[in-house]
Amino acid sequence: MFDLYQNSGKTFIIAELSANHNHKFELAVETIKAMAIAGADAVKVQTYKPQSLTLDLNTGYFGPRTEGLWKGYTPWDLFTEGSMPYEWQPKLKELAESLGMVFFSTPFDIEGVDFLESIGVKLYKVASPEINDIPLIRHIALKGKPIIMSLGMAGPEDIELAIKTCRDTGNEKIVLLKCTSQYPATVADANLLTIPDIRKKYGVEAGLSDHTMNTVVPIVAVSLGAVVVEKHFILDRKLGGPDSAFSLQPDEFKNMVDQIREAEKSLGRVNYDLNEKDKLRRRSLFVVKTIMAGEIISHENVRSIRPGYGLPPKCLEEVLGRKANKNIEKGTPLKWEDLD
Repeated sequence: MFDLYQNSGKTFIIAELSANHNHKFELAVETIKAMAIAGADAVKVQTYKPQSLTLDLNTGYFGPRTEGLWKGYTPWDLFTEGSMPYEWQPKLKELAESLGMVFFSTPFDIEGVDFLESIGVKLYKVASPEINDIPLIRHIALKGKPIIMSLGMAGPEDIELAIKTCRDTGNEKIVLLKCTSQYPATVADANLLTIPDIRKKYGVEAGLSDHTMNTVVPIVAVSLGAVVVEKHFILDRKLGGPDSAFSLQPDEFKNMVDQIREAEKSLGRVNYDLNEKDKLRRRSLFVVKTIMAGEIISHENVRSIRPGYGLPPKCLEEVLGRKANKNIEKGTPLKWEDLD
């Protein structure tokens, strides 16, 4: 289904550039280089113009926000500040790929999708506020490439319709990301048990788009089966910008990657194997009081203790009452050949 792992069987870790370029091309370049050093598998950007999302008005629905991280911004001003020039993106794609990473984007309108298709991206992301934009999702799905969709602002009906829209085009390459649309988000609101439920309920791969300011949530998500983890990345939160408050710095991101890779190792495989060495570390029947030939085996002279060189403890009832056929020293593991 989702076939873009750079390391087979490992979590696909996405570094989200978002607005953390601050409209400086060289800053975007340096940030992508730092993403590669930190161990990201992919770089994700956003492809839009302000008019892709809002209107240039200062009143009503489009007036300044009155609360939250972006208080005082009009939507137009916020999206103008956060947008990445289209002409940067082919250059940044070339850079990311030269560093061994996948480059892709979240488009916010048909124009953005067609632009990304023209530069040859390998997959697409649908942001959670666009989960109900069925024409946009259909247009993306028709490209036949993997689609990652965040569910932060999606209800069950939205999820079902988005999946159906993709499948109706013949596109089954769907990954749904558990996402909490808070900036930054709290650990208490992560609700990561949703991840295995997504896989079971919708029959698609599941992952995480995380806005918390720690690495606990991604690690737990991977342990629950997340195949994708997405985190915002910034060179230094002191640079500011719309997304700086919930972005990880390079050392923090690298720490997250390292911990995810360790978590993957710990998951291993389903394994109930028992090796011979461990068998010998368990209990078995030992002679605990010297037994003379012809003497009866009893609880007084045979007990279950460690290590495991004698008969297994389940045989105790079978050996009790039988006679020893030779002298057996205390501390000897009991064997069938010792008995009549």
